[in-house]
Amino acid sequence: MSTVDDELKYTGTHEWVRLGDNFEAVCGISDHAQEMLTDIVFVDLPDLALEVRQGEQIAVVESGKAVSDIFSPVTGEIIAINNALEDSPEIINSDPYGAGWIFKIDATRTSELDSLMSPDEYREYIDSGN
Repeated sequence: MSTVDDELKYTGTHEWVRLGDNFEAVCGISDHAQEMLTDIVFVDLPDLALEVRQGEQIAVVESGKAVSDIFSPVTGEIIAINNALEDSPEIINSDPYGAGWIFKIDATRTSELDSLMSPDEYREYIDSGN
């Protein structure tokens, strides 16, 4: 069974976001998503300073099983990428909510977080087969 972190918000495409200080939004894919992909072998990270909109495709995660687009959960500017994933993409499999984060965004529209799923809503969502 997939772990759902109670400190995060989730998208219907299985990204998570944690809003930190100064509107810094840390983003990655959920435990459920990494379980569905299985062994992750490559991550195509977004460019620094890229302006993104909520729902826009900005990264790619590749496993032996599938290639999956990663979408931005919020609007803003990419302010950091997890370079460790270039050499060790499997970190996402072992720690999707910690060391396996993918990118950070300077979130310009924090009100967009209201449109994302709470942990309980996300649990129901994945339990229903999504």
